[in-house]
Amino acid sequence: MPLLQRKEMDKPSLAQWLARLETLHPNAMDLGLERVSAVARALDLLPVPQPVVTVAGTNGKGSTVAVLEAILGEAGQRVGAFTSPHLLRFNERVRVGGLEVADEELIDAFAAIDAARGDITLTYFEFAALAALLVFRSREVQVLVLEVGLGGRLDAVNMVDPTVAVITSIDLDHQEWLGDTRGAIAIEKAGILRPGVPLVLADLRPPPELYQCASELGAEPLLDLGRDWQMEMTGDQWQASLRKRSGEIRRLPPQACGPLLPINICAGLQAALLLGVEFDDRQLQRAMASARPRGRRECAQRGGVSYVLDVAHNPAAVNSLVEYIDATSCKGKIFALFSVMADKDITAMIGAAAGRFDGWFVADQPATKRSAAGSRLVAALGAAGEQVLDLSPDPAAAFAAAQRHLVAGDCLVVFGSFFTVGDVLPLLAQQPLAAGACA
Repeated sequence: MPLLQRKEMDKPSLAQWLARLETLHPNAMDLGLERVSAVARALDLLPVPQPVVTVAGTNGKGSTVAVLEAILGEAGQRVGAFTSPHLLRFNERVRVGGLEVADEELIDAFAAIDAARGDITLTYFEFAALAALLVFRSREVQVLVLEVGLGGRLDAVNMVDPTVAVITSIDLDHQEWLGDTRGAIAIEKAGILRPGVPLVLADLRPPPELYQCASELGAEPLLDLGRDWQMEMTGDQWQASLRKRSGEIRRLPPQACGPLLPINICAGLQAALLLGVEFDDRQLQRAMASARPRGRRECAQRGGVSYVLDVAHNPAAVNSLVEYIDATSCKGKIFALFSVMADKDITAMIGAAAGRFDGWFVADQPATKRSAAGSRLVAALGAAGEQVLDLSPDPAAAFAAAQRHLVAGDCLVVFGSFFTVGDVLPLLAQQPLAAGACA
């Protein structure tokens, strides 16, 4: 066997690399920029020469990134996007031109990072962020769109200076890391701001602490929803007036409400305009049709039953999901398939959905160490007066239990975590996913 071919066969697979990355740092999370920045400099990854949009926030980041990817791509830009977590494959986290990168590119990137880090320990997420930057450099992307993993100030993504910063909604989540109030969390999110770098703020009720941070850091201009850019809802349509880099107002034509929240769509479009990217109405329509991030109010239909899959994993996200469900027309009953991580505010999440479902299918998640025990969820649902129809050992079994219960006209809403949706999605993979099928 040729030596080159033997060496290729000896290379670890992507699955082997990912398993190893989970063992290289004693903690799954270790917030801070010193270690990851040192490795980035050793790889000559900083500063990033291309324009960068950094997106932080509690909810809506993935949708905002998807819209940015789509509109920048329609405008002729080669976009590199980094997001997290993934639903089905790690490759989802690193995309170029809207397409997941190949295993081989990630394997080579991980090998280069491992060689450069010396005795510096890196977390799984830090390896992923560095790998994305390496891939983007090798692919010669023209603009980077980076989604913050947790918080902002100490997140690995924040080693890169943005050209435009976006902060979506700010709500309570990850309180053990970010603080117990919206104000404290806003300060962490504001860590992505830089002097003279514009901020797109897409929160309807921004905490005062965010404005204070923006002022102290000299972030400008600050484009605030409702003040500097506008969004109006009329029936089942929305319309926005956005601000170009020149200050000129761009009024968008009316758009039909789809699965993505208009506020997140507009945040992405506003960021694109601040980059100086122009797009016409036809490009906008194509971008809106293609911006469909998985697991965000994702609809499917099979055998007359409608399904909504959503990664809502905190009370604010569940509130938004319930509003969407309330606006849909389901002829039959509406059921929930639910599992969640133990560190979430489970009582508040259930409270946000109380009275909306005709029954709950609850699942354990034995493969996920962070997951809440199904028995705990059953107890919390019982305390809230909700009807539990089944407790299953995992989401796949819960989905099978639901199938035995559902009849034509019913709707099953799958939510609670990325893991929950990720486990159920393959079960629908052979079915055509039709956006709006459950509306």
